[in-house]
Amino acid sequence: MGAISVRRAVVPTRMRGSSGTMLLPSMLMFGVIVASSGLLLMIERGILAEVKPPPLHPPHGDLAWRSSGDTRVAAPEDMDYQVLQDVRNRTIRTMCGQKNMPHSIWELSAGQRRTVLKHILVSDKYRFLYCYVPKVACSNWKRILKVLDGALENVNVKLKMDHKNDLVFLGDMKPDEISYRLKHYYKFIFVRDPMERLLSAYRNKFGEIKEYQLKYGVEIVKKYRKSPRKSTGDDVTFSEFLLYLLDEEAERMNEHWMPIYNLCQPCAVRYDFIGSYEKLNVDANYILEHVQAPSFIRFPERQSWYKPVTRETLHYYLCNTQRGLIKELLPKYILDFSLFAYPLPNVTSEFCRQ
Repeated sequence: MGAISVRRAVVPTRMRGSSGTMLLPSMLMFGVIVASSGLLLMIERGILAEVKPPPLHPPHGDLAWRSSGDTRVAAPEDMDYQVLQDVRNRTIRTMCGQKNMPHSIWELSAGQRRTVLKHILVSDKYRFLYCYVPKVACSNWKRILKVLDGALENVNVKLKMDHKNDLVFLGDMKPDEISYRLKHYYKFIFVRDPMERLLSAYRNKFGEIKEYQLKYGVEIVKKYRKSPRKSTGDDVTFSEFLLYLLDEEAERMNEHWMPIYNLCQPCAVRYDFIGSYEKLNVDANYILEHVQAPSFIRFPERQSWYKPVTRETLHYYLCNTQRGLIKELLPKYILDFSLFAYPLPNVTSEFCRQ
């Protein structure tokens, strides 16, 4: 069996109008989501009961990865995954099959096309395309691309990551070159729980990066804090960040918190494989095996300074955020939740007391 063919739908939306009313995806598109996963009912009730996240790694028979001894090992059989994969595929196929959905990048608006093409990295030597999603291990994938291209000696070289130089972007190519690669190259992306990704971006950008504190943080405090004192942007609260996201158009967001479906346009680009942050090393090494990368190249280990978002950390932030605010934000990221089978955040009183 070949690689999983999974497509995702992109529904451009303006989530909050000038009057403050919520604007959801079209009733047709949203109806598909409701029919496939019952998300509307969950939202109307306020929040999901606890749901165990499904495994998102490749199914049995489709995965081999490199152990420390470079020995191929088959993944354990996972029937639950295969059922969920089938549901996900049918949902994506239904949504992407609608007449008003883009079926190639040339059907996208100029802005949408520009966004996806500047996020797709190219390896001509190994004939693959990778749509990078910030806060889903994209820096390590960029390191791998540089090693494959000979720009870096190995993935563990301790240098500050240059996110532009020595990388080939699909958007820098001519239309016929773009079309050829989209048709003939192996295409993949990696996804992550939407709320976990947002929290990771919040903690990193407003807790550590001065540029983001000054560019975004100062204005967020000024706009969303009731009695703002002079701020350097390093004291943005998570609730203030979520309020800011509510007023942002998805297609104009910074890439670190833009929904994945807006970044990678899965109806216009038919990805062969969707990897999971939760199974990062397994899925990444599957990709390296599939593209026949040299056996010495393995996905990098996390840096010692990296502060992961644990379940406990996410639980703390969500349970200390107004429930209504989370509920209001969900429609903006609803496709990232539904198409990748991530559970909606559980912030019921009972759950938060635990």
